[in-house]
Amino acid sequence: MLGDTILEIKNISKAYPGVQALDDVSIRFREGEVHAIVGENGAGKSTLIKMISGADTPDIGEILYEGRSYEKLTPHKAKSLGIETIYQEFNLIPALSVAENLYLGDNSPISIMNRKKQEKKAKDFLDSIGIDIAPDAIVGNLSVAYQQLVEIAKAVVKDVKLLIMDEPTAPLSTNEVEMLFSIIADLKKRGVTIVYISHRLLELSKICDRVSVMRDGNMIEELPIAEADRETLIRLMVGRQLGESFPARDTKVKDVMFEARHVSGKGVNDVSLSVRNGEILGLAGLIGAGRTEFTQLVFGLEPMTQGELLIDGMPIAIKRPRTAIANGLCLVPEDRKKHGSFLSLSIRWNITISILERLSKYLFIMKKKDIKTAEAQRSALNIKTHSLDQLAQNLSGGNQQKVVIAKCLASKVKVLIMDEPTRGIDVGAKQEIYKLMNELTAQGVAIIMISSEMEELLGMSDRLIVLCRGQIMGELVRKDFTQEKVMDLAAGE
Repeated sequence: MLGDTILEIKNISKAYPGVQALDDVSIRFREGEVHAIVGENGAGKSTLIKMISGADTPDIGEILYEGRSYEKLTPHKAKSLGIETIYQEFNLIPALSVAENLYLGDNSPISIMNRKKQEKKAKDFLDSIGIDIAPDAIVGNLSVAYQQLVEIAKAVVKDVKLLIMDEPTAPLSTNEVEMLFSIIADLKKRGVTIVYISHRLLELSKICDRVSVMRDGNMIEELPIAEADRETLIRLMVGRQLGESFPARDTKVKDVMFEARHVSGKGVNDVSLSVRNGEILGLAGLIGAGRTEFTQLVFGLEPMTQGELLIDGMPIAIKRPRTAIANGLCLVPEDRKKHGSFLSLSIRWNITISILERLSKYLFIMKKKDIKTAEAQRSALNIKTHSLDQLAQNLSGGNQQKVVIAKCLASKVKVLIMDEPTRGIDVGAKQEIYKLMNELTAQGVAIIMISSEMEELLGMSDRLIVLCRGQIMGELVRKDFTQEKVMDLAAGE
């Protein structure tokens, strides 16, 4: 049974230069409910949670929390009221341990305990919520998925009353998502209100009570979860009908373009696989399976201890990314903000950075050729921007991802590795990425795709390789795809 209203947003508006981010938005959240907010990138979701968390101030409007009116909140005030936020961009200190991050800034006695006592306290807490992470592990050494779990634990360990979760499942695989849902169910029992933002529409029915849809800074409609089927939500979000979730393609798979033979290294043990021209090979597995580690080895980010790589039948010694790119192998990394782009630099610079040698003469960049190359990719990928000189950090998540892909395409890619290609982007942008992948395979590009979304893996892949603890557990062809088979292999039993 849901409780009384804990938070009410009344007629809030917020404008940034050239953009009306929120336009007269009103919404209520009740005690002990999970209330989802959905919408395309740029719909106003992030701006709304910034108002609630105190990270930004509304131009007009009112915030009522536990019956008290506020014109604005500050981050410190929000936290003192029991409002915690888990953003897509982690608020962790990489050089500190998991335990130190959990209790950082805590004024309780735990903050002055010695390290062993703090780690013991952290382990007991992590065990109690079902998160299996060593409390003495350095956060900067953890994968994105494990960092997400630490971020969640860091919020839950406090005396939270209202928890905002912005795309919490984006980097998590199926087992870890179920772990998160268990934590959410426990929080609901304790009367915690959860504001849940996600582009994964199918998961909403499992945990949410209500769904509010935003579009272009406006609150469009609120629905009870029983009425919020996927098709309805998409129609409300985009204001138009979308086609099939995964567009059909009729690509002719040809010769082997890329082959890895007996690759071993950090987190990977004797992995052999191949991918053909025009094929999408999916890599499936749980957190720690070795999928991302494999891509880092073959792209030259980490050294291989053994193994051989072949591109178009020719052995290639790849010891650094520059060699990989020169031979037509490119990587769209898991974390586009940290590893895939230079957010403080222009779109043009981001697109052409990997091929400046081709665009230079006598050590000087040929500006006309540079602009022509970047504009060709902007047009081909439909990157929404008013100028190629716009900073990448000012783009939506979907357009930032397109810029990262454009950088790969500008280098005349033959083998494209895409690690979580649609993480944190909306359904409309996903459709564009899927369409682009089909166009690339039609041109003969071989794609290796890692995804934590089972639906995406099954919908886009021609074959699936399933890994567990750095080893291949099995291979499935499309006609044999089922979630049960993938999870059985991924468990490694």
